[in-house]
Amino acid sequence: MPRSHAVVWRDPALAHVESRRACNSRACYKAHSHPTFSIGAVDAGHSHFTGAAGGQERLTPGTLVLVPARRVHACNPEPGQAWSYQMLHVDADWLTQLRLESGLSGTEAGEPARICRAPQVYRQFCELNSLLFSRANNSEKDAALVAFLGDLDFSAHPPLVAAPALEAATLSEVLERIEHLDPARLSLGALAREAGLGRYQLIRAFRAATGFTPHAYVLNARVNRGRQLLSKGLALAEVAYQLGFADQSHFQRVFKAHVGVTPGQYRGD
Repeated sequence: MPRSHAVVWRDPALAHVESRRACNSRACYKAHSHPTFSIGAVDAGHSHFTGAAGGQERLTPGTLVLVPARRVHACNPEPGQAWSYQMLHVDADWLTQLRLESGLSGTEAGEPARICRAPQVYRQFCELNSLLFSRANNSEKDAALVAFLGDLDFSAHPPLVAAPALEAATLSEVLERIEHLDPARLSLGALAREAGLGRYQLIRAFRAATGFTPHAYVLNARVNRGRQLLSKGLALAEVAYQLGFADQSHFQRVFKAHVGVTPGQYRGD
């Protein structure tokens, strides 16, 4: 029988979010609530959820539940079975401010939970959670969280405002600024204030103009710079250092995700 285990990610620098992963769990929970907005995802097995408007729901792998703060709920595996899941908790006040500053609707505390069975949303959630548990810098993690929560359909209503457009001069200024910043020091909030937009508004406008979020743009630019440095024969460790990656293995993972081969294979080692 596979071993049951659970891990928790939290970081004092990102106190508004924490995450948990549980594998092959048989733990059962009484009805409870959280002061946070919570998102649960079923990875394997089946469970029964109470807390949605329609009564008890049977959840299958790939299903998400969106639970507003202070909503009473419970989610437990089928009798005698194990399941694997992920659980993300976001500070309710932080989330409200994030969505209000960009003119987006949200949820009220105590509202019924919503069930999401869209495969692409589950995939995006898993990508976000993997990033949170990774060695990526905190600004990259926070930007990914803002983008995911901004894109998420909280209340089955469209955004209250259309995606803003970035004027050419403003876009040029933002691009110049982020290209000269250490990615670890890239502040989404500071960029948004300079552009006169909310954080999620900036992500939407930047994505519409370039096809990238600001942090994805930086990663892409660093990989392209890495290609140039590798072509000049620089050692992998030196390239990783010059590009500001935490270590050589981090650079290798990012490079392969963008290029399809490792830096060594690209260089022809």
